[in-house]
Order: sequence, then structure tokens, then C-alpha cells
Amino acid sequence: MASSASARTYADAVDALNSLQTPFAVIEARRRAGIRPDASSVREMRAYLARIGYAPADLDRLGVVHVAGTKGKGSTCAFVDSILRRHGRSHGAPRRVGLFTSPHLIAVRERIRIDGAPVSEELFARYFFDVWDRLEAWSPAGGDAAAAAAADADLPPASKPVYARYLALLSYHVFLCEGVDAAVYETGIGGEFDATNIVERPVACGISSLGIDHVFALGATVDEIAWHKAGIMKVGSPAFTVEQVPAAARVLRDRAAEKGVALAVLGPDPRLAGVRIRPDAAFQRKNAALAVALAEAALRALDPGFTPAAARLPRDFVDGLEQVVWRGRCEVKEEDAVAWHVDGAHTVDSLRVAARWFVGECAGEPGPRVLVFNQQGRGDAVDFLASLCDTVKAADPAGRGFRHVVFCTNVTYAKTGYKRDFVNHQYDPKDVAQMTVQRGFADKWAALDPAADVAVVPSIEEAVDRVRELGGEGEGKVQALVTGSLHLVGGALGILEGADAL
Repeated sequence: MASSASARTYADAVDALNSLQTPFAVIEARRRAGIRPDASSVREMRAYLARIGYAPADLDRLGVVHVAGTKGKGSTCAFVDSILRRHGRSHGAPRRVGLFTSPHLIAVRERIRIDGAPVSEELFARYFFDVWDRLEAWSPAGGDAAAAAAADADLPPASKPVYARYLALLSYHVFLCEGVDAAVYETGIGGEFDATNIVERPVACGISSLGIDHVFALGATVDEIAWHKAGIMKVGSPAFTVEQVPAAARVLRDRAAEKGVALAVLGPDPRLAGVRIRPDAAFQRKNAALAVALAEAALRALDPGFTPAAARLPRDFVDGLEQVVWRGRCEVKEEDAVAWHVDGAHTVDSLRVAARWFVGECAGEPGPRVLVFNQQGRGDAVDFLASLCDTVKAADPAGRGFRHVVFCTNVTYAKTGYKRDFVNHQYDPKDVAQMTVQRGFADKWAALDPAADVAVVPSIEEAVDRVRELGGEGEGKVQALVTGSLHLVGGALGILEGADAL
């Protein structure tokens, strides 16, 4: 990293950020010791916030809409952001809308968006090093309340939060400095102990569909996971959820009662009839209904002139839902010889939904079906393959399903390795180099479907090349599904489009 502040670039910022990743060996040691996120995570975030000059009350200026969940929380956030931006343009409030999500697809700056666009490389670098320098310069001197809050977590001077928490801290600084007055925040993992949960007075809270994910951090049952997600609910803030499985619904209801929060459980919204939701599937309409409720609650707080419409959604809401852009989710990209269907599904339930979506998109297309898949670092991911295999095979009149299957790592390029924004120290480098996980996937698929042609390649670029080669073999236009990980999907889109950010 360059010593001169003026010389510090976006690349320097990404390199510095990557230095805050927790190494694989440390993650494994914590896993073996049973160390999980707890209340100290939030206490430390409050201390870091104080060290860069803010109090939790300052975050009230952001008009935060806070969203947790297992499935659909990102889509819900994108819908809310889209609605609020269009309402703001028409009515003058909110003036500027921020969106904080994770992970990124191509560039880390995608995680922090203002008015629909990722912050520029210049702004990202400037604000990144603002935060970095403030943390470096902090000392425990002083006896005021802010100094006490900054020292409370017993963190050494000049220390930094880990990667994801630093980005959350950075987002607060960016949004406050840039005059954002409505900010949509997606939790990272869980809710109760998430870095985004230092917001004390959100204008609305939402919990999307719950299922099993991040088992080590959140627990192995849906009721354990629901406990964490429910942690974002705050007294005085409207709270909404969708219909959940009974175990999750019970926990959400009980935690809402403990917190003194009136939790509204949303069914289908009849005002969505005739609204073109993409994809037009029950799960996405559920996300849209949650987004509408959150946007209405937010606008009650942000726009004194706003009154929800009982019979029909306002034009701004309809346009926000129909024109939303949320890359890497149920997305189709056409080339001459290949139709790329990309979806970042990464749980057993979402992969089943992605497979059904793919089947629907390919109906009537004669070309061969091809799967590109990866999910790194999850021992149970091999068990996700059966639903993909069975769903696509059942929809094929010939009973073939995927004729070609390609497993790859998340390494971006064949010769140069990871794009800087994709560097990830949280996985065992030996497993990545030896393609241990991918070979396990290949063995599983060979058992599921011995007739399929299964390949293992070391990079996303080589997986894309392999599919393009198949497209040139004259068997009809290849219908390819790229799924299993947003990291994989982001790398694939970056290669397909040659884009710096999405």
C-alpha cells in the first residue's frame, strides 16, 4: 500500500481490505473450538463506529430498512431500493438511496451503492482510507462518552474489524458523508450478531423466507436460525415477515413478543396481480410482497405526503418492481451458440428453485443441457447435486437431463488466477489447488447419472471455454446453467461481459 494518501488507489484499498480476511487456518481452529459469533461482535462494531467518529444515533439519519433471511433477502432489498429510488425521483423524498448487500459479483464496490450504482473506484478508495486512517489514529485518551464507547470492546489501538465488518463500517461512513437519507441494508450472516445490527432505529425491518444455511454460525435447525434472524427486530420499528415453516414462525412470533414488536406476517398481496415480477414464480412474488410492505413503512417515515394505496399499487411501486435490476439471479445471457442461465442459488432449497426456473426457460429448446457448478468450503454441498440432477432429468422427454457437467473452482482466470476483488483466504488453498471439492462433486454426479459427460477444470474461465466448445459441436444451441455460488456466478459474468463492475 502506498504511503502517500493521494496515491492510494482502489487497487490499494482492495489489497488492504483483503488483508482483513480471516485465514482458513484460523477459521478451522475456531470451528473445532466451537467459537461462534456472539454479542461481542456487535459490541466491537459499536466501538469501531465510535473510533471513526460516529454514535449509533447518527445512523438514524440514514432511514435504514433492515432485511434478514435465508432465501430472497437480496432480491427483497433490490426491490425496496428500486421502489424508493423511483418514489424519490417523483416526490422528492427520499433524496438519495443507499443499498448495502453481499457478496459482490465482480467488484467489491458493488456492495455499496448509491442511487442504483456502485460507488466509483475513486469514492471507494477515498472513504476506505478515511476509515482506515481514523482507526489507525485512534487512541484511548479522553474521558468523554465517545471515548468510553470506543474503548469499551477492549480492542487494541489501530486494530481493524474483519473484512465483512469493515465493509459495513465503511458503508455507514459513505452513506453519511454522501447525504443518503434512505439506506437498504441486507444482513451478512444471521442478524442478532451481524455487523449491520448496530442500527438502533430502522424505519422498517423485514425477514424473508428462512431455511438451513451457515449451519456452523447459526445452528443446524430452522428454529435456531430463526432466532438469529429475528435479532434485527427493534422496538418502535415496523416489522414484517412472509409465511414461514411452523418452527421458524413460532420462534419469530416468540421473539417479537419478547421484544415488544408487532410482527406482521404477510400473505399474497392482491395488488401484485398484473405486475410483471421476474421470474414469475411464487417465491419471487413473496419477496415482492415483503418489499412492498417495507417500502410503504419506510415512506411513511421518510415522506410526510405518502399514503399507502389500498386498492392498487402506485406507478412508482409497479415500475420499481418491474424494472428492478438484480444481477446474477435468474438471469439469461444469450450468445450465438450458448444460452447462459446464471443464478447464485447456494442452498438445497434455492438450488431446487433454480433448477425449476432453468427447466422452464429451456422448455422447447432442443440443444444439450449443460451444468457449471461450484460451491467451495461446505462439506454438505455434495448433497445438493441430487435435486439438480433429478429436476432437470425429470423435465427431459428423453430422460437425459444434463448431458455435460463441468465442476470448477472459484479461481477466475486460467493464467493469472483470482481477480483482485475475488481473492478469498477463507478456503483451504491446498483443496483449491488440488480441486478436492470438485473431484468429490464429479464422483457424486457420476453415481447420480453415469451417462453424463463430467469434467473438472481449475478455473471459471476454463469452464466457460469448455461450454463454448460444446456450443460449436453442432448439437443445437447449448442451454447452460451456472449455479451453486454467487462467487462462481460473478466470475462467470465478469468473463462473459468483460465488465469491471455490475
